[in-house]
Amino acid sequence: MTRDEELSDLPFFRDLAADEIRRFLHATGAGEKRYAKGDRILRAYEDNGSLGVIVEGRGQVLTEDRFGNESSSHLLERGALLGSTSAILGAPGIASVVALTETRVLWVAWRALITAGTRLGRIHGIVMKNLLVSFCRKNYLMTQKIEVLSQKTLRERIILYLLQREAQQEAPDVKVPGRLQLARELSCNRSALTREVRAMEDDGLLVTGEGWMRLDHARLEEEHK
Repeated sequence: MTRDEELSDLPFFRDLAADEIRRFLHATGAGEKRYAKGDRILRAYEDNGSLGVIVEGRGQVLTEDRFGNESSSHLLERGALLGSTSAILGAPGIASVVALTETRVLWVAWRALITAGTRLGRIHGIVMKNLLVSFCRKNYLMTQKIEVLSQKTLRERIILYLLQREAQQEAPDVKVPGRLQLARELSCNRSALTREVRAMEDDGLLVTGEGWMRLDHARLEEEHK
């Protein structure tokens, strides 16, 4: 895959041709930066004026308080946006991003993106549309997360989490992260998650494999009659 093909596949550049992407990069002065595993891609409470797009690799969001206490949050993969809140609002963010693998990020200065509009015309409009779609999707996913965490029991959280991802992935066998990351996403400890998953398997509600889980909908309906 060429660099142009690699970038055209990103949601940020959806509906743009390769030559239009090159024009955008030139007009905004956008550029890539590489990060080694363990590097901080973004640091909490530091100024940031650019939007980042992950071109390759994975990152982990870490929320951080003023005392330096960190807690792990969601994963960021290819195509994910980062730094948008601090860049657009002009205020330091409260989250850091650490590279989980060797990672490449395309950085676009927010001010350059805004001022390039008159020179880029249609291209600028498409990129801004893609940004709005990304922001709306992020808000939608955040709403879903709040819905999951508002469930009274861990079993209810697991069921709703898997139902949401069934719809997103359009497949009954839901791809899930490792148990430690899944526990973080469900706001529980790993041992509690392992116990509940085992109990759901024993009750015939859940089938699991390497990196995936599948709900038994027939059994689920029986239990909720």
